[in-house]
Amino acid sequence: MRKRTRGIALASLASLAAVVGYDVTQNRRAILRNFPLVGHFRYLLEGFGPELRQYIVTSNNEERPFSRDQRRWIKNSSEGQPSVFGFGTDDEVEAVDNLVIIKHSPFPAPAPTGDEPGAQPDFEVPAAKVLGAAHGRKHAFRPASVVNISGMSFGALSPPAVEALNRGAAIAGCLQNTGEGGISPYHRNGGELIFQVGTGYFACRDDEGRFSLERLLETVEGAPVRAIEIKLSQGAKPGLGGLLPAAKVTPEIAACRGVPVGVDCVSPPSHSAFGDVDGLIEFVEQVAGATGLPVGIKSAVGELGFWEELASRMNATGGGPDFITIDGGEGGTGAAPLAFADHVSLPFKLGFASAYSSLARAGLAGDIVFIGAGRLGFPDAALFASALGCDMFNVGREAMMSIGCIQAQRCHTGGCPAGVATQSRWLMGGLDPQLKSTQAANYIVNLRAELLALARSCGVSHPAQVTPDHIEIVSERYGHAPLREVFGYEADWPIPGTVAPELAADA
Repeated sequence: MRKRTRGIALASLASLAAVVGYDVTQNRRAILRNFPLVGHFRYLLEGFGPELRQYIVTSNNEERPFSRDQRRWIKNSSEGQPSVFGFGTDDEVEAVDNLVIIKHSPFPAPAPTGDEPGAQPDFEVPAAKVLGAAHGRKHAFRPASVVNISGMSFGALSPPAVEALNRGAAIAGCLQNTGEGGISPYHRNGGELIFQVGTGYFACRDDEGRFSLERLLETVEGAPVRAIEIKLSQGAKPGLGGLLPAAKVTPEIAACRGVPVGVDCVSPPSHSAFGDVDGLIEFVEQVAGATGLPVGIKSAVGELGFWEELASRMNATGGGPDFITIDGGEGGTGAAPLAFADHVSLPFKLGFASAYSSLARAGLAGDIVFIGAGRLGFPDAALFASALGCDMFNVGREAMMSIGCIQAQRCHTGGCPAGVATQSRWLMGGLDPQLKSTQAANYIVNLRAELLALARSCGVSHPAQVTPDHIEIVSERYGHAPLREVFGYEADWPIPGTVAPELAADA
């Protein structure tokens, strides 16, 4: 009996060792690679989730910032699994709370056959919106994808995560924003870039930390940079700045940013190169003139007078940003104090509508490419943003989830168990950038496909043709009104994605 018991024990240990061996050598799941054996319990409990949630824990739509339904949609889309849900919606549609309804057409637009003369892929930004054309930038271009990867810095994200996203961008044919941490070797794997200039001027600063145009030119020369974005603020912590602790400033990160090794890397709250709207416009024109690239700004929306003044001075000077990225207060991958995350800056819908209105009233809506960010990585959210005037959409946390992020919310600790937001060699070792790049590309491709399908259900062929009248907002006591009325959009404003005929012809 004792020998039999010993044999069973040895067989059990051998089985466990085999599982551990498999876990540490496989590359599909970073959680299992970093936490062999124990990680299986996470997936086991996730598998029983629907049954458990009938009695305890949360429903499919209660968790924040992303619900279980949303996370499952991203996971299935990225892994090539069906992203459909059975047995009807589990939303309580009768409990009306600003319900958003997409008004489908009885005659949906058919998908193009590709046989039309000069036909272009239907996920491109419309020909009428050429980035930089309105201001005559030398390297103006039409972005190939309406969905792109948001700014997430090397240092905040691990090297394999940055590489996976860049490779994924190359596969999907979209752009990757570098974030304000400079251009690393991991950004050079085939994906084209938008280079972000933050308040710390990393990778474009002199020895005193001031902006250096010469250093900027050195950084973008030879790199696959298609445009430059000047970050005024971000949704997670507008007006606060940021800090990469000294312990995370490795020699590689320091070299990319142009800062000392092992010293706190500080992003100030505001820019030192300019301090008012006229200074901002001059700075944009200086950078665009020297590089020939389209130059834009990124900002959360707080004080509305800024946008009125920007529109006024752009009309007066003829200069200004080629694109504007609006980040909602609900967005942001960075760590932030709770008060800033919860209460500073307007949420995306209100913020974008306010900024867009200021520029549309000034007659500038057709000259600027509008980019939205802040939980827009889902087809319905992106279509709503299109109706508000967005030409493009940036996905941040959703892109992180496509390469393995499990919403552990440990980004600020450096202990991301999936190896995405960490500099721990142990944890990042579980993330295979080759495999995860395919998942990132799958997610972007599937998001574009469903977004286009929603647009066609409205009877139009592209999201840019969706108007505020395609969206109905249902409020309490079953009152309802079109988006145009709710947000005060005027009927004579241009349909999002369209510009003056002469610019369209130039495209």
